[in-house]
Amino acid sequence: MRFSVKLAALGTAMTLGLSAMAFGAGHSDNPFAPHVAARQGAMNIMSFNLGILGGMARGNVDYDAEAAATAASNLAAVTMIDGRPMFAPGSDNGALGDVTRALPAIWENPQGFGEAWMGFAAAANGVAAVAGDGLEALQGAMGPLGASCGSCHRNFRQSN
Repeated sequence: MRFSVKLAALGTAMTLGLSAMAFGAGHSDNPFAPHVAARQGAMNIMSFNLGILGGMARGNVDYDAEAAATAASNLAAVTMIDGRPMFAPGSDNGALGDVTRALPAIWENPQGFGEAWMGFAAAANGVAAVAGDGLEALQGAMGPLGASCGSCHRNFRQSN
């Protein structure tokens, strides 16, 4: 059974909130620990679901229409969260060091960051629209999704 995007968004928001509270409780010396934990939680959810879709698209995992549709819906749900509270000024890696890979460029260029996020949202919704329609449809939608991830990471995330 496929979960609705709204239910997935609610579950994601609750997971992020609980993760942030749990992380923040043990890191009271860093006032931005909940912000960083919430961002990292969102990225972990996105990474997990991208792994499912990417594995299918590359042929490393058998295509499963229901699993693909669910993973794609989860990605689209994450884009529905208003992430602005997670990006408090001063919670970048310039201020916090290796606690986060969020570059100061996020706060220096909020319009560009917002545009990158909206590009990801459009690509995630594009994948969600076709993920359950067959392997070829999924593969065709993964290119724009990967490009949107790479664009944001190049400009707004410290590389490994």
